[in-house]
Amino acid sequence: MNAPQRHRAPGLESVPPAPADLDAVAHQLGRAPRGILAVGYRCPSGHPAVVRTAPRLPDGTPFPTLYYLTCPRLASRIGTLEADGRMKEMQDRLAVDADLAAAYRRAHESYLAERDAIEPLSTHPDVTAGGMPDRVKCLHVHVAHALAAGSGVNPFGDEALVELGAWWEPAGECSAP
Repeated sequence: MNAPQRHRAPGLESVPPAPADLDAVAHQLGRAPRGILAVGYRCPSGHPAVVRTAPRLPDGTPFPTLYYLTCPRLASRIGTLEADGRMKEMQDRLAVDADLAAAYRRAHESYLAERDAIEPLSTHPDVTAGGMPDRVKCLHVHVAHALAAGSGVNPFGDEALVELGAWWEPAGECSAP
């Protein structure tokens, strides 16, 4: 199967998820999804892999994670990278690579602008997700952001995706209900 597209689909985030998408996400997560605004990225087999969520859950709880990874196969493989110490390596590089730190700050600013365009979170005005802009604490968030926003937006998400390779293979019904 071909590599998944990594460019942002125009208007994708404004299309509410179909009932089948919500069913697939519930199956992937093992619980009912909350606060989903749209599917942010689909794996090559067509299933939701990243969802775009509201800055507040339906009960009003702040939820600063705009892009939430739902694909269990991808989540598992990212967990392996985290267990192998990639986050610490990335964090260490932020302190010595000014260009990387600037790109990471731009990823944070992009994420924050997108989230705030939906609803600003006054309780967390400078927090996005995954440790941005100064720490690296969740590769799942960075990969979700990279897949939904496209290549060149989140340097650590892009880097993790390169390292993961063809995470969707073998293609199939890995997340179908």
